Amino acid sequence: FQFPNAENFAGFDNFANAIGSKGFLAAFFNSLLISVTSVLLILLCCSMCAWFITRVNTKITKFCYFLFVFSMVVPFQMLMFTLANLTDKTGLNTPYNLCIVYLGFGAGLAVFMFCGFMKSIPLEIEEAAMIDGCGPIRTFFKVTLPMAMPGISVATLYTFLGSMEEAQGTMLVGMAKVQTMPVAMYGIVLDSSAVQIGAVFAILLIIPSALMIFAMRKYIGPEAISGGFKM
Repeated sequence: FQFPNAENFAGFDNFANAIGSKGFLAAFFNSLLISVTSVLLILLCCSMCAWFITRVNTKITKFCYFLFVFSMVVPFQMLMFTLANLTDKTGLNTPYNLCIVYLGFGAGLAVFMFCGFMKSIPLEIEEAAMIDGCGPIRTFFKVTLPMAMPGISVATLYTFLGSMEEAQGTMLVGMAKVQTMPVAMYGIVLDSSAVQIGAVFAILLIIPSALMIFAMRKYIGPEAISGGFKM
């Protein structure tokens, strides 16, 4: 509980040590690639799924919705061995295919949030677009999706943070040769060098997340709560 001084503050040396460590920048770009592809895939698939669930009110769609909600309460430990076996057999344990695995992890929360925002969009606007000649796909991308930007922003933030900081999933599916940033930081912690341990506290992992939060700060708060519980 004191201000940093020359003895307990290393300045930017920790950042330089972390960036200069072997394979750290490569791990950062691997995490960025996985996060961006996962976010794009989750937003595209889950937004269309949530739109269909909210607009087609049948027992099947309600069952699908509650199935997505139930998936959020299933602990990761219940499926990790099955997941590791499946990704190994199907070849999903690469940085380019891991987004499909993260789609399964993030679909429950994303569909839950999107359903709340989609339900708040007036159905009359979509009907007016269809009267003017828009088909279902064009109505979704030209009318519904732009109006759901608050929900998209919140889902993007949660998905990006989860995939960027995920370590168990990448370690489990056999990506030891292609490390991500959290896995590389675990390696730094296990190193006995004091300088390497100090590099961890540079918290480079937080920088992309902090930039994402700053860019979407106006969508974080009441919109997330009011949209997520309207279903």
